[in-house]
Amino acid sequence: MSSSHPPSLNHFDAQGQAWMVDVGNKQASQRLAVAQGAIQLSPATFAALEQPAHNSPKGDVLGVARIAAIQGAKQTSALIPLCHPLPLTHLSVAFALDAAQHRVVIEVTAKTVGKTGVEMEALTGASIGLLTIYDMLKAIDKSMVIDQVRLLQKDGGKSGNWLHPNQDSMA
Repeated sequence: MSSSHPPSLNHFDAQGQAWMVDVGNKQASQRLAVAQGAIQLSPATFAALEQPAHNSPKGDVLGVARIAAIQGAKQTSALIPLCHPLPLTHLSVAFALDAAQHRVVIEVTAKTVGKTGVEMEALTGASIGLLTIYDMLKAIDKSMVIDQVRLLQKDGGKSGNWLHPNQDSMA
């Protein structure tokens, strides 16, 4: 932000009490958000991820993580107390495997036509997808590290479009 005034936190009323922001007078518009995160695995855990039939005690890790990410995004308003429930019009989940670094990157794209953005849905989807990978592989290794969960892009609404300054989709 280039303004000299700090941004206001609109989830608090005049008395400083938390409240759900009133979006009733806002116009519905197309909204999009893309979030990304990563999980670092040991070589043995990465091998189990690549060949689940031979190594993973719970089966197709990424298939289950994809469904979990979608379900997590759909449940965002139940998990984040002041988040508005949104009718998602689309949600996609993609994974990139980096065999050299034993790392998995998740990217979640959420779309809606609504009065508020879908950033939280994309971020929740990415987080839940990564947590599911951890859950499914923790029998092999509990030292996995989830990191770099962040918003990459946001389109629509009053604040317009935004790209993360270090935009490196699926990196």
